[in-house]
Amino acid sequence: MNIVITGGAGFLGTELLKNLLENFPTINSIKIVDRVSLNPDLITSNKIQSIIADITVAEEVKKIIDKETTHVFHLAAIVSSHAEEDFELGMLVNLKATQLLLDRCREANTNIRFVFSSSLAVFGGQLPEKIDYMTAMQPSSSYGTQKAICELLVNDYARKGFVDAVSVRLPTICIRPGTPNKAASSFVSGIIREPLKHEKTNCPVDLNLPLWVSSPNTVIKNIVHASQINTDSLEGFRTINLPGLQTSPKEMIECLSSEYDESYLDFISYEKDSKIEKIVSSWPKSINNEKELSLGFIKDSNFNSIFSEYVESVK
Repeated sequence: MNIVITGGAGFLGTELLKNLLENFPTINSIKIVDRVSLNPDLITSNKIQSIIADITVAEEVKKIIDKETTHVFHLAAIVSSHAEEDFELGMLVNLKATQLLLDRCREANTNIRFVFSSSLAVFGGQLPEKIDYMTAMQPSSSYGTQKAICELLVNDYARKGFVDAVSVRLPTICIRPGTPNKAASSFVSGIIREPLKHEKTNCPVDLNLPLWVSSPNTVIKNIVHASQINTDSLEGFRTINLPGLQTSPKEMIECLSSEYDESYLDFISYEKDSKIEKIVSSWPKSINNEKELSLGFIKDSNFNSIFSEYVESVK
C-alpha cells in the first residue's frame, strides 16, 4: 500500500495516519500532504513522508500521486464558515483541488482507491425528520455546494472507470481536541472541550437544536473501512452517509454537569449567532443508516460514550 493523505497534518489526518500504521503492516509509504509540516513527533516510521504542497496547483499534485499510489484520502478543505466568508478560496480548495486530484489519479493509476471527505452540508432546505442515502442534496451554503459538486464528480469519475472512488459524508465530529476552528460546527466540541480546560466558550445556537454527531475514533474507523469496502455493494452510488447519533447542546451540557459539576457550566455563554445557527440548522437532524451499518460501518452507542472517550484521551 502506498498512501497519500491530503490535509494530513491536521487532527483527522494524524489520527488516520496512526490507525493505518497500526492496522496495515503491508504499507510501504504514507505521504502526508499539507500546507504545513507534520509534527515531527508523529514521524514514527521511515514509511512516513511529510510534504508541503499546494494541491490547487496541477504541477504539485502531479508530484504527490504516481503510478505506485494505491490509496488517496482527500481530507483537505476550507471549512464551512470560512468557505462562506471567502467564496473564491472555497471554490479553489474545495472544488478545483478535488478535480485536480481526481484527474491525476486517472492519469497515474485508475485502480487508486480515492476516499473523498464530504459533509452533511450537502443537505438543506425542507428536510424530513430522518433522511437516508437517497435524499436529494440541496445545500444551503457555499461549502455544502462545493462538497455536493465534488460528490457528483467522484461518482462520475468512478462510473467512467477513471478512478475507484467513494465519498463519505462525515457527521459533526465531537469532541475534537485542540482549539476552535472556522467551521460552523466548531462550538459542538467547544462547549465541552473549553469548560474542561477552564476556558470560556459560547453556544451560538438554540440548546434544543438537533445535532448529528460521531466521535473522532468512530469516524476514522469508518473512513478506513470506506477505503477497503467492495464498491460493488454500493450499487453504483458511491456516496456514503457515515453513521452517527442525534444529540443536542442541551444533552451535551447536561452530560458535562453530571459527569463533573455545575461549576463547569459557568464557562459557557449563550449568545446567539444567526449565521451559525442558519447553517447548522440546515443540516439533517437524523439519518437512517441501516444500509451503511449493513455494509460494516459502525456507530457510537450514545453521547455519554463519546464524552468518556474524549476525557480518557486527554488525560
